[in-house]
Amino acid sequence: MPSGQVTVIDASGLVAGRLASIVAKRLLLGERIVIVNAEKAILTGKRKRILEWYGKRVTEWRTYYNPEKRGPKIPRRPDRVLKRMVRGMLPRKTPRGKAALRRLRVYIGVPPEYSNVEPEVPEEAKLKNTNVPYITLADLYRAFGGKL
Repeated sequence: MPSGQVTVIDASGLVAGRLASIVAKRLLLGERIVIVNAEKAILTGKRKRILEWYGKRVTEWRTYYNPEKRGPKIPRRPDRVLKRMVRGMLPRKTPRGKAALRRLRVYIGVPPEYSNVEPEVPEEAKLKNTNVPYITLADLYRAFGGKL
């Protein structure tokens, strides 16, 4: 694939973890990937359980004397959450993994430069069982005080 060519993937209605694994594999093969509509990606599971797990990660990693000092710093914005999921599936401490992560761009909504491009929707990342409860990354962000 030529280095100037970019693959645009629409994350609307796709399971975030499955999408992240597909994107990570393709980044390691040398593709340049742009993910649009990151806020519409979904996390499967009951809303209460997801919010409890995420809330625990956000609030319990603090110290009394300096709350900014302890980590890990976990992102809250939908685009950064999705990028962090992909980063976790890459060998990010090797030169190959660092280069792969630099080839990824994640956006909330669709930026004007990609509005005319036909986005790709990977079939493997779609939700297969519609009876499974889920929330979107936008719902997760709103639950912790964000405004989209």
